[in-house]
Amino acid sequence: MYETILTEVDNGVGIVTMNRPERHNAFDDVLIRELIDAVGAMERDPAVRVLVISGTGKSFCAGADLNWMKRAATFTAEENRRDSQALAEMLRSLAQMGKPTVARVQGPAYGGGVGLVAACDIAIATFDAQFTLSEVKLGIIPSVISPHVIAAIGERYARRYMLTAERFSAAEAYRIGLIHEMVADEAALDEAVGMIVDTLLKNGPEALKACKDLIRAVANRPITAEVVADTAARIAAIRTTPEAQEGMAAFLQRRKPNWVLG
Repeated sequence: MYETILTEVDNGVGIVTMNRPERHNAFDDVLIRELIDAVGAMERDPAVRVLVISGTGKSFCAGADLNWMKRAATFTAEENRRDSQALAEMLRSLAQMGKPTVARVQGPAYGGGVGLVAACDIAIATFDAQFTLSEVKLGIIPSVISPHVIAAIGERYARRYMLTAERFSAAEAYRIGLIHEMVADEAALDEAVGMIVDTLLKNGPEALKACKDLIRAVANRPITAEVVADTAARIAAIRTTPEAQEGMAAFLQRRKPNWVLG
């Protein structure tokens, strides 16, 4: 079905794997288009409750493909705008997905690859993973990935790493908040991702979606009367849903709620 990605759904988990190892899973127009399609399909599929983004080969994602960049150099302004809009839409669809998303980072993530990591809810990487926001070295800027990167690492660290384009380690990515956990190797990475996924699958699917909406609504806003009223309205509304009623009943009856698999 796809040229540049692999997809799988297994026991509530959707897995989208970038499959251009010979190009270090670098973005081009085909990969971006297929990621948009696959993320949308996973969003619509009721069998999918958690999405994992991964890559084959030595690199998670090396950013923009050089051949694609060469073609873009000949594009008109309108063609470049459409090209950039597609990448922005891919990251937006991932960041705003109603289901939890996990980045499985087994190697370097450069440029747009950092944006892909930042757009996921949770990111786990191997110790040898490396990161760089290298755009200014090429005379361009990390424009469409910037909302996601700044949301992940904050303005202060964005100033350093976007302006210097220096490479930084998984340990530094962990320290500044780009990734949530570091592990020794790919075997440990699969184990860590599996543990996170299992934890997510224990939670109410509609509650997870509502929680993601809540975070977007509250993040970086002062605690005004409007925010207080909105948060109160959200919890009041969700308490009456079938899922909330089931969850509270299961807790009181000391049993698993009906959304827990197995």
